[in-house]
Amino acid sequence: TYYIGNRKRFWTYKSWMHTPEALAKHFIAYNVKFLGHTEVDQPKGTEVVKDAVRKLKFQKHIKKSEGQKIPKVELQISIYGVKILDPKSKEVQYNCQLHRISFCADDKTDKRIFTFICKDSESNKHLCYVLDSEKCAEEITLTIGQAFDLAYKKFLESGGKDVETRKQIGGLQKRIQDLEAENSELKKQLQVLDEQLMIAQVPPGSSMSSKTPTDIFDMVPFSPMTPLVPLPASNGSAPPPPARPTEISRDLFGAEPFDPFTCGAADFPPDIQSKLDEMQEGFKMGLTVEGTVFSLDPLEGRC
Repeated sequence: TYYIGNRKRFWTYKSWMHTPEALAKHFIAYNVKFLGHTEVDQPKGTEVVKDAVRKLKFQKHIKKSEGQKIPKVELQISIYGVKILDPKSKEVQYNCQLHRISFCADDKTDKRIFTFICKDSESNKHLCYVLDSEKCAEEITLTIGQAFDLAYKKFLESGGKDVETRKQIGGLQKRIQDLEAENSELKKQLQVLDEQLMIAQVPPGSSMSSKTPTDIFDMVPFSPMTPLVPLPASNGSAPPPPARPTEISRDLFGAEPFDPFTCGAADFPPDIQSKLDEMQEGFKMGLTVEGTVFSLDPLEGRC
């Protein structure tokens, strides 16, 4: 019989099942089913864990009737505590430090059920964990007893400093987990804000790439260029007409297209220019057709 710490916890054994190195440097793993955990009002006691087992077994039957399966977990036991992990991803679901475990027992009426009570580090509430161990509950109990025995011997050898160091390390590990969870949440919020900012910058119904607007016939509307205003020459005379390009494009019949902007008086021969001047003078005074003069004055109202 061993008395461990200041708690009334006794272990009766003939010989321990595992080597000290296995629990001190490594851990002992068991594949079990996790029924869950529930809050209890006492840190120890057989009747306390029996009530917790009955409560969680009742919840187990309800889940089975609803088609839910009892989750399988991996139980790791060492001198530092008891861990409950996901068997595939190895993600730690619960980390119960050994100095926070106040009671553990196996059900004598059901060889598969194993329980332990641990004080939660955040809420300081006592939680009873219940596991289905496939008829090896007594072995798990003895393994935890051996872990307590080795931890207590190490505590005596170190004068209590080792326990305080483990407490600090456990607190730092918990702080790191909290910071990692907070960092992950902040990253998600930042991603949502970036998406909202991109939506706010893009007007509704418009695409990210710039596109020239078109009319109902999907054609680019005509936009007249600013007219060219000739600048006066330095001597005050009219500016010369714009020079024609060296190569002039011709139409279907080989004729040069008419360009009113480049056409001037100097473009016509003298005889044609004189005829044009006479025609313009005739239009000013009146129009003669076969000796008959038609007045173009709109005030007279007659020809």
